[in-house]
Amino acid sequence: MDLAFIARRLDAYERLIRLDKPIGTLLLLWPTLWAVWLAADGKPGAGIVVIFVAGTLLMRSAGCAVNDFADRNFDPYVERTRLRPLAAREIAPWEALVVGAILAVAAFGLVLYLNRFALVLSFLGLAIAATYPYAKRVFALPQAYLGIAFGFGIPMAYAAVQDQLPLECWLLLAANVFYAFAYDTEYAMVDRADDARLGIRTSALTLGRWDVAGVMTSYGLMLALLAVVGALRALAWPYYLGLALAGAMMVYHWTLIRERSREGCFKAFRHNNWVGAAVFAGIAASFAQP
Repeated sequence: MDLAFIARRLDAYERLIRLDKPIGTLLLLWPTLWAVWLAADGKPGAGIVVIFVAGTLLMRSAGCAVNDFADRNFDPYVERTRLRPLAAREIAPWEALVVGAILAVAAFGLVLYLNRFALVLSFLGLAIAATYPYAKRVFALPQAYLGIAFGFGIPMAYAAVQDQLPLECWLLLAANVFYAFAYDTEYAMVDRADDARLGIRTSALTLGRWDVAGVMTSYGLMLALLAVVGALRALAWPYYLGLALAGAMMVYHWTLIRERSREGCFKAFRHNNWVGAAVFAGIAASFAQP
């Protein structure tokens, strides 16, 4: 086995778990950090932060491997995904499953440092993450399922820090469901033609000409729920400034997706990283107030 072969294999594995495309990890990470900061009243322990950041990266990477395994017979026929390692036959399906399993086990190793409640909850999170790739075969709006899968770090954070799941936790999770529904619908709008041809169900296809309205409504509900969280916690003005910045970005996204071009929709999807970052900055700054 020569070094060139090993290098090609490692490169394929890196692309399989999207280390070259961190946007997915960031879209999971920001809501998780919202929850970590709120649950800990703005003063989370360094260990908790490290566990949740590393765990987010590992679980997102494992999810990508499982997703590509589930979509291995579809991705070769979708313009955006046809060059993924599994679709391009650079690696075998069993390799994707092995990589996903190794990463999931590594993530579980981190959970062992948390309390029993978080440990038990992690099994539910794993089941949701593992079944999401198949949701598009069953549900007309799989993006809603994604919101739960991508937001499961929220109840995990409250379980780990507070050993309970208060109302605030559920409000944050609901806000993330609408957040994920918005950005993943933008993502689905990129693949609308390919998905329709292959018979894959997505919110972009289900909503039809109401897709843009659906995205903007979801953004609005996300902001409304986050405003309720801020009011219940009596968060300071920087929090609402963060929400205002996020809202301004959402208006910008509308200008990108209203024509439904592939480029505009994909740009809007990727820009959602900054929406999550703005909300987190508002939370952190609020707790930093004297």
